[in-house]
Amino acid sequence: MAALTGGEMCKYLMFVFNFIFWIAGTGVMAVGLWLRFDPKTKILFEGENSSYIFYTGVYILIAVGVLMMVVGFFGCCGAIRESPCMLGLFFFFLLVIFAVEVAAGIWAFSNQTKVTEDVTNFYKETYNNYQQTKQPALKETLSLIQHGLNCCGPSGNIQDVLDETCPGKEVLDVLITKSCPDAIDEVFNSKLHIIGSVGISIGVFMIFGMIFSMMLCCAIRKTREIV
Repeated sequence: MAALTGGEMCKYLMFVFNFIFWIAGTGVMAVGLWLRFDPKTKILFEGENSSYIFYTGVYILIAVGVLMMVVGFFGCCGAIRESPCMLGLFFFFLLVIFAVEVAAGIWAFSNQTKVTEDVTNFYKETYNNYQQTKQPALKETLSLIQHGLNCCGPSGNIQDVLDETCPGKEVLDVLITKSCPDAIDEVFNSKLHIIGSVGISIGVFMIFGMIFSMMLCCAIRKTREIV
């Protein structure tokens, strides 16, 4: 089996990179659509007290997923057809996504306190509305949040813990239940470095994609000049 040339290797890496990128985009879009139309979270988009942060984040997820799929498509087609035009579009879109990611990271770090406060206020409004109306949709939303964060109520006292939307606990656990505002604050403070690490990893992945696209473009041009 003959060894791959530099251009062929770059072409192969570009195809694999973009196929993975396309699959990832499909997954991101699917998660966004699931959050948007799932009955348990659909209530978050309805009513006067709907969460601006939540539905903005969901629509951003959907848009990013679609953009990633488009970028992956251009990259795969550009690698297979050896089209400098498609590879150029791939490079451009990837550069835009990279710039947006950097801007979003800077915004998230600089507005961490405000985001935490907005999410906490949304939880408290949802909790109070459920206590007043007992709507099944609000009950599902509260259960989803409280089970996901393993918390209960705005204060974490015994009265809150006895609510049916809280995670099931043993008798002794009732006395040490964490309030949801505290749990939200802990997530944003303790998990931020993990989110940052994931963002940096994605950024490095994109940089390699841009490098591969430029290398393949150069290889294609050299091949056509020789011919």
